[in-house]
Amino acid sequence: MDIVGKRRIFLTISIVLATLSVIVLGTSGLNLGIDFTSGTTVTYQFDGGDPGAADVVEALAKSGHPGAVVQALGDAQYFIRTDDLGNSGLNAVNDEIAKLDGAPARVLDTTSVGASVAEDTVSNAITAVIVAAIFVMLYIMYAFRSVPNSYKYAFAAVVALMHDVVIVLGAFAVLGIAINAEVNAIFIVGILTVIGYSVNDTIVIFDRIRENVTLAPGRDFRTTVNLSINESITRSLGTSITTMTVIIAMLLFGGASLRDFLIVLLAGVMVGTYSSIFVAAQVLVLWERRGFLPWRRVTPTNS
Repeated sequence: MDIVGKRRIFLTISIVLATLSVIVLGTSGLNLGIDFTSGTTVTYQFDGGDPGAADVVEALAKSGHPGAVVQALGDAQYFIRTDDLGNSGLNAVNDEIAKLDGAPARVLDTTSVGASVAEDTVSNAITAVIVAAIFVMLYIMYAFRSVPNSYKYAFAAVVALMHDVVIVLGAFAVLGIAINAEVNAIFIVGILTVIGYSVNDTIVIFDRIRENVTLAPGRDFRTTVNLSINESITRSLGTSITTMTVIIAMLLFGGASLRDFLIVLLAGVMVGTYSSIFVAAQVLVLWERRGFLPWRRVTPTNS
């Protein structure tokens, strides 16, 4: 299968998806949770019946929080997000909630994050992604030091990594509008997990390329890369399908608290598998042939 020969198609798809993701992020943005914006979240369980979301919203407005976000979780449970309540503010909300049909209502969980903590979370999240990318580059340059121009492998891996992060963020921005998916601290854990998975899958293919370059140094580099992808693709797809099966099972039967984290992982595995096969290796070929635009035709040369 001539995957490298169709690289213009695959890279154009990636450019389009990445561009759309940037547009969505720039216009709608992410649905940030209190870890990034500060505030309070409360989950209520109504033991006397379901009062309905409209009544819960009205109760919050009466308690002085008309801008609160209310999300029905099913089974007479409601997730509420508002500004920082503090102890007195939470008591006022509880008093109004207790007047609703379906009361009494139990507080299953409550979390408050101050503005300074939220700012630290944003700063730490950005730092974590940057540090991860730097260490990925350094590791690949060291691991592939026996191959000429090992920095090309490091650069290609980071291109695939950033491709995955941008598209996952774009998908999550859309999900934030569609199903109110939130970006919180565990979301960052998911992004870092996606980075690790993407790099691991990419290195599997790069390692095969390194072996084939060593075995046949005089062979055309494009041919070597295409051979390496075909030799590795079954393993990559098999691992990804197995991982996605487990994630989907957890999404279907797990709790709502893990939903957003699992969505990040599922999207990351799908995009990471695609990028390791159809982006990272293709970037190597483009660089080797000195043609960086996926639609530009370059006269073949031997490596």
